[in-house]
Amino acid sequence: MKGSASSQHNLTLPPEDEAVLRRALEEAGCRFTRQRAAVFAYLRSVKTHPTADEVYTAVRSVVPSISLATVYKSLEALVACRLAAKLPGDGPARYDCRTDNHFHLRCLRTGQIRDLDAPPGSLLEKLEPEVLENLRRQGFHVTDYRLELLGYFEPDAASAVSSPR
Repeated sequence: MKGSASSQHNLTLPPEDEAVLRRALEEAGCRFTRQRAAVFAYLRSVKTHPTADEVYTAVRSVVPSISLATVYKSLEALVACRLAAKLPGDGPARYDCRTDNHFHLRCLRTGQIRDLDAPPGSLLEKLEPEVLENLRRQGFHVTDYRLELLGYFEPDAASAVSSPR
């Protein structure tokens, strides 16, 4: 599926995904709502990293009464329960439903973010031993990581999307 905001997206969750969402929201102290389920389903259906406005446009085709404020609150609830990540930048924040450690490419011209296909394995395993020792000396214990490469997509590659999740 492409990441367009058309009604081509199926914004209903399979029962097992709905159960995961319900449990995660409950553990974060948030309620399960139809709107949150639709926002989550949309994020899971796209390979892009949409803005709240893009999510709103897509979800509104299925839940016409949803407001932009509700989309923002739904996205923040998904971030709070760790089913989505908020990717801040110079422009509007973008959202990612991939929760595994992975890398991003960010176009400085368009703000577009894509996932970078990289071999599996931990970035921490690939760090030079001197870097890890330096972190230890500073009393810093790494628990997670994010990596974003900044640059420009070639104009003819701007419409390409990353490979399937």
